[in-house]
Amino acid sequence: MNVLEVQGLTKRYPAFTLNGVSFDVPQGAVMGFIGRNGAGKSTTLKSILGMVHPDAGAVRVFGMDYAENERAIRRELGVVLGGIDFYPKKKIKTITDVTRRFYDNWDEEKYRHYLELFHIDESKRVDQLSSGMKVKYMIALALSHNARLLILDEPFNFLDPSSQSIIKHLLKKYNEEHQATVIISSHNLNHTVDVCPRIALLEHGVIIRDIINEDNSAEKELEDYFNVEEE
Repeated sequence: MNVLEVQGLTKRYPAFTLNGVSFDVPQGAVMGFIGRNGAGKSTTLKSILGMVHPDAGAVRVFGMDYAENERAIRRELGVVLGGIDFYPKKKIKTITDVTRRFYDNWDEEKYRHYLELFHIDESKRVDQLSSGMKVKYMIALALSHNARLLILDEPFNFLDPSSQSIIKHLLKKYNEEHQATVIISSHNLNHTVDVCPRIALLEHGVIIRDIINEDNSAEKELEDYFNVEEE
């Protein structure tokens, strides 16, 4: 069963076009999107989530049309799109109180575990958190309601190497325990290869390669590609 089906996703901007992106992701799969900044990774994910209105294409999640069933589908998603930049003067506790009411499967014990693991102080305001702590908080929310599909845009940004390793371990563990589908975008080759058994390479708004990453076999192929492009 495909958890996510994307067909012909297109979004035109004056200086950039996401051009007919299509792919399927089965249940339990972990797929990475890699490419340079501006390749179309974030536009793809935001178009899937309806945060960017695409000019063409169709998105089905859990077998349902996303646009027609967005509210029901969102309850089953864990989403991290960078840090948390909204409501900068609100306390973390306040934002969590609002968030937990949205999810029927909210797991308070799990959420408390992530707060402790990431050393997040709920009494702090958003604007008192570092960029890395904001990312960790968003990951804590995404992993605390038994989401069936995780969509994570640059989840390793602003994190120190130790925190990056912890997040990689958590994502692998979550995938295995929940049979959840995970989609990760990154411009960092090492992070993507470490976590994702399947990797799509985006360039100028197009998927130019869809690679099965067995035993990190994609690393050499992608390194060669980026090295050639940089010469």
